[in-house]
Amino acid sequence: MLPGAPHLARRAGALQLDGVPLAALARRFGTPLYVYSQAAMLGALAAYRRALAGRPHLLCYAMKANANLAVLQTFARAGCGVDIVSGGELARALAAGVPATRIVFSGVGKTRDEMRQALDAGVRGFNVESLGELQRLSRVAVEAGATAPVSLRVNPDVDAGTHPYISTGLRDNKFGIAHDEALDAYRAAAALPGLRVTGIDCHIGSQITQVEPFVDALDRLLDLVEAVEAEGIALAHIDVGGGLGIRYAEESPPAADELVARMLARLDARGFGGREILLEPGRSLVGNAGVLLTEVQYLKPGAARSFCIVDAAMNDLVRPAMYQAWMAIEPCTERAAPARPWDVVGPVCESGDWLGRDRRLAVEPGDVLAVLSAGAYGMTMASNYNTRPRAAEVMIVDGEAVLVRERERVQDLFAGERLLAG
Repeated sequence: MLPGAPHLARRAGALQLDGVPLAALARRFGTPLYVYSQAAMLGALAAYRRALAGRPHLLCYAMKANANLAVLQTFARAGCGVDIVSGGELARALAAGVPATRIVFSGVGKTRDEMRQALDAGVRGFNVESLGELQRLSRVAVEAGATAPVSLRVNPDVDAGTHPYISTGLRDNKFGIAHDEALDAYRAAAALPGLRVTGIDCHIGSQITQVEPFVDALDRLLDLVEAVEAEGIALAHIDVGGGLGIRYAEESPPAADELVARMLARLDARGFGGREILLEPGRSLVGNAGVLLTEVQYLKPGAARSFCIVDAAMNDLVRPAMYQAWMAIEPCTERAAPARPWDVVGPVCESGDWLGRDRRLAVEPGDVLAVLSAGAYGMTMASNYNTRPRAAEVMIVDGEAVLVRERERVQDLFAGERLLAG
């Protein structure tokens, strides 16, 4: 079964997303091209909704996974909030119609201007990650004549078992306030002017495929909730973060409703069943909903390795180069010829520019390949390296392909630059 099934399927040899042939989209919109299934996104969201039915909660989509306005609009219309990590993401969320009262501002390096921007917008709250940030936010709020709702992001020192670059819950990660320093930080937050303590937050990493790390982190978090409230500091909500993984290859992550049910059971067992719960899923909502389409340019057989050179590159999809991530690669139209091993590489002038190694494919120049499970951390991490315009984006809505981002033009990339006089 393909990652992304049942929305992604092969019929009569043609790879289709929500019944739309992907090769036809490549011809219509060009390549490289990101294509997303709105139905797949809403289906992933429904799993969280089922588990949370009847519970006070807010699902905040972690928009760093995919920040396209149509994606944000899809989740906003479904009643979600968003988790942001920059002033730019705040502006995007508001432009997509997300109510400010459903926006949570996370991130370790919030500037004064970003804090003021969020206060002026009236965001739901700030997830604060250091004592220095608490002190700065207090000063900015007082200067603005406002009160900033704050939760402290606590680092529980729990190993999520993921790639080091996407682990966020260990003592040596930059994120959050150390568990053994959090109580003092809450005392400081309660005493600072311009702040109102509203909850507690935790996030231990990304692409987590086991339930146990989430439950372990929650237990550590609830220990701290008990200690903080014993000091007379009320915590209205418990934010358990995100990080649930998806299937790229042979992974078997728990279903979202299974994970949430386990966490709710632990909350109930420890007497916190009536507390408002915040969750911040990202990859698990959009990852398997998207593909990256790319056209084969050249085949370069060799004695040691053979290269399938395509028009998508590490600037379009950096996950393989950055994380050594494995992502399935499928031809959009099957060939009867025997498959052979190819390294699928891009045209960027870097030896690290590859999308997949040792992939058995039957391909010819002009064929279209689909890199699967590309809905998260694909376009959102794209760059213009080698002065390459970023890809167009298409969303399939009710069986129709809708262009939701135009392809950049080369002249757009240097429009803001200036030649020297003379």
